[in-house]
Amino acid sequence: MLPNMHDAEPIPETARAEIERLLKSGDLFRYTAAQDAPVTLLERDFAALMGTKYALAVSSCSAALFLSLKALGLSQNARVLIPGFTFAAVPSAVVHADCIPVLCEVGENYRIDLADFEARLPGCEAVIISHMRGHTSDMDAVLKLCSELGVPVIEDAAHSLGTLWNGQKIGTLGCIGCFSFQSYKLVNAGEGGILITDDADLVARAVILSGAYEHNWAKHMSPGDNSAELEQAFARWQNKLPLYNLRLSNLSAAVIRPQLTEIPRRVADGRRNHDHTAERINASPWISVPDKLPPEIRAPDSLQFNLVDMTDEDVRAFVKEADAQGVKVQVFGLTTDNARAYWNWEFLPEMPKLPATRKMLMRACDTRLPARLTQSDCDAVADVLIRAAQKVMEPACA
Repeated sequence: MLPNMHDAEPIPETARAEIERLLKSGDLFRYTAAQDAPVTLLERDFAALMGTKYALAVSSCSAALFLSLKALGLSQNARVLIPGFTFAAVPSAVVHADCIPVLCEVGENYRIDLADFEARLPGCEAVIISHMRGHTSDMDAVLKLCSELGVPVIEDAAHSLGTLWNGQKIGTLGCIGCFSFQSYKLVNAGEGGILITDDADLVARAVILSGAYEHNWAKHMSPGDNSAELEQAFARWQNKLPLYNLRLSNLSAAVIRPQLTEIPRRVADGRRNHDHTAERINASPWISVPDKLPPEIRAPDSLQFNLVDMTDEDVRAFVKEADAQGVKVQVFGLTTDNARAYWNWEFLPEMPKLPATRKMLMRACDTRLPARLTQSDCDAVADVLIRAAQKVMEPACA
């Protein structure tokens, strides 16, 4: 029997007492308390978890990306290089920040084409690397190229909480890392996001931009914890930046904080489920799961694979057959409104031609594979995918 692949894990029972306290008090605004509000405690916990100096919790990962760009102080219409395979929220954040998204090619393994990236990098003022669906590009090469040109790197790590690159946590490689707490991510608050950095000036700007009016930025400081450096940065920017009101509420923080201790278990279970299912479906001649890069230890929250030697008609038949057997599969490039297919982003100031990325997206599939599934659940999912490909392709081969 197929598992329920769409429900998220229950919120830990340990969250209930704090949620009940907040509901009784009505104290949901992060700046009401003089200190140690739930959002403040979340920021401290998350920074400690990631090993960074600073964290700022905000309304979404999109908000975190937008604030990162604004905090960098880029020029009007600055060009920002992003992968051609990402979610529409990423180029949207670039546009909201009064910048121009520049897209580069992505290969069949869902990772940045480094030659195309290098060719498009000159003239760009910033880079956002989307670790799309948890697939890490060659960050050593990316960071080297950007360092040589003095271009700051923002990591969109919405799908990569818990992933390591050469033993270092994804989100800590660039100057800013951005994470998501949206409902299908590793930590679920329905909506929410957070950014991390070691740069006091960047976080000070981001805090004020996020909506820390008057002197509420003072509630982002802990006694003896980088306070002097941070206070000087806040003083430099007081009243000099617009306020965008992208704050997180205490209620969301109360939902998020108890899940932080669940991250190691969820990462391990998600990797187990992904690798087991990938090995099973890779045995099909019509399905290919790209390998991870050697320095990468992944924290998958879903399953991606490519369909091999299929026509568009075959691909549609495969999706229909898998759905009929109980597994919902989306092909990123095969619908007119998928938010992960760049040609559907009609708001782009410049629509690129990315033939390699387009070809990949027309055969790249995505399906849920939650960490809470058992091995037998994963076997049931793999069986459906293998059977669906066989049913579509074996008559054609015959």
